Amino acid sequence: MEQSTVRDKILGYDFFRRDVLIVAPDLLGKYLVRSDGSNIQRCKIVDTEAYRGAEDKACHARVGRTTRTEAMFLPGGVSYIYFIYGTHYMFNVVTGQEDEPQAVLIRGLDVVSGPGRITRLLNIDNSFYGEDLTLSNRLWIEDGAAPAPEKVIRTHRVGINYAGEWKNKPWRFMIKPTF
Repeated sequence: MEQSTVRDKILGYDFFRRDVLIVAPDLLGKYLVRSDGSNIQRCKIVDTEAYRGAEDKACHARVGRTTRTEAMFLPGGVSYIYFIYGTHYMFNVVTGQEDEPQAVLIRGLDVVSGPGRITRLLNIDNSFYGEDLTLSNRLWIEDGAAPAPEKVIRTHRVGINYAGEWKNKPWRFMIKPTF
């Protein structure tokens, strides 16, 4: 019997090319993995937020296809990175089909909370924009055990007060803390 390789654990296009409201909670318990060629950091995803298309007033795609949002219009399985407040990169996973802009913001890992802290910890910057997460040798997502349904919290998204009624959509998913 052959041992499974790291590549066998990497999530494929079929995982990402589904609706963002399915992928966002399904990412809980999976592992975000960063390799710099000599070191590998593997962190469990514990907090996500879904952004769903041009109709979602909190989604960057609401302004249409631009240089900034181009990656969101690609088929699911690539990264969407943007710079915010002049200090932080935000890492998102593009989901859905081509020309259906959707993305999941990774908000928390088992070792750090906050999307800006995640990218700092894993040294993720704009050079990862559009990275194919199924083929990359430096950034990918591996399968992991899904939390039991009773361990998942669903709540409204944060930091998007400008989005009117869209700020109240219960599109944030978290694994309940165990402390």
